[in-house]
Amino acid sequence: MGFLKRKKPDPDEPRKNGIPDGLWVKCANCQQTVYKSEVEESLNVCPECGYHLRIGARRRIEITVDPDSFVETHNNLETMDPLGFTAAGESYGERISRAKEQSGLSEALVTGLAAIHGVRTAIGVMDPTFIMASMGSVVGERFCRMAGDAVRERLPVVMFAASGGARMHEGILALMQMAKTADAVRQVKDAGLPYISILTDPTSGGVLASFASLGDLVLAEPGAYIGFAGARLIEGALKIKLPEGFQRAEFQFENGFIDQIVKREDMRDYLGRVLRMLAPAAAASAV
Repeated sequence: MGFLKRKKPDPDEPRKNGIPDGLWVKCANCQQTVYKSEVEESLNVCPECGYHLRIGARRRIEITVDPDSFVETHNNLETMDPLGFTAAGESYGERISRAKEQSGLSEALVTGLAAIHGVRTAIGVMDPTFIMASMGSVVGERFCRMAGDAVRERLPVVMFAASGGARMHEGILALMQMAKTADAVRQVKDAGLPYISILTDPTSGGVLASFASLGDLVLAEPGAYIGFAGARLIEGALKIKLPEGFQRAEFQFENGFIDQIVKREDMRDYLGRVLRMLAPAAAASAV
């Protein structure tokens, strides 16, 4: 009866019989073609191999916080072009406009106040569709203001990091955000408040080297790319062959860089349990 088995279509082939585009998604890991609706229902996780596809900030917030509890903060901060940067005939201002249109966001980091299983929390989520969630001045400022909100209101901080690193369009101004955000984490910790960092695909460069790696608890999604510099750059500079799976979440967990790998479907419940243990005052105030 094998000849009756339905063959999955090749998404690269021209559409026939009026079947619309956008019904299928090819997994970057197993290369299987699956229904887009099935992927969305499984929280952007491949139903064939369990690979965690990237997910937007709005969707991440929707599946993480309690319904109708999220209040966005600091979205009035807009990116400027302090250096008059231009690359490939496109100005930085034009690049920002294109990123806004592609992502539906005003910047790569969305911050706000919300509840997770009843625990009031300051939360930040980075979106890789906005110039690969690179960190410029506004991303750094939004993070610092979110940390300030947490200190002022005595709330824990939950941060979903995803970034290609510092934003080259802002030069040294982008690199300065590393020290700035690291100091904001220090202020949260000095206030005796928990800071939970979740590393998603990809988390690299200056973001990893600053606030993303400084959590009291550092979590990661399965298979996430986590590393400061790319593997090819490291191999070329050090003249060595890196081990299989280098800079993936599983490798980092085995070597003690992160505390736990948590599947996307389990993340909300996991955070809820941890927050109730680490921030009982915030949990009590939400009741």
